[in-house]
Amino acid sequence: MASFPARARFFAGAIALALSASAHALDNTPAAKVVVTPLASTTVTANGQPIVLPQKNVQVLVSSFEIPPGASLPVHMHPSARYAYVLEGQLQVTNAETGKSTSYKTGDFIVEMLGTWHQGANVGAEPVKLLVIDQVEEGTANTLLKK
Repeated sequence: MASFPARARFFAGAIALALSASAHALDNTPAAKVVVTPLASTTVTANGQPIVLPQKNVQVLVSSFEIPPGASLPVHMHPSARYAYVLEGQLQVTNAETGKSTSYKTGDFIVEMLGTWHQGANVGAEPVKLLVIDQVEEGTANTLLKK
């Protein structure tokens, strides 16, 4: 530090001291432990399709859904990737083309079908609460309703 003027040495020393104190404070957490629990790892959707992402201007949309007991969503499809995490409840998703149904419960992760007509229904006694993440081309919708 011989080439630094005294004021520069002071600021450099103060910054180094502050950073080392911050790092020490972060490392000094004896009781708090971070727990990472893998929830899903897949390369395919719920019906076995490869996951395909938009090729340009990707936009991430995050929503929460609450579906009352006995309620059903309309038959719909997604042109782009949609992921859902079941926070509460029991959701049954039916492929409208094949009639095959899959049930999801609290803690399940769903990689939704692409370009396939399907419908979700709350088949439990409590509301279904979902955290939904869409990856779309910017400015486009990710749900198309069947007419």
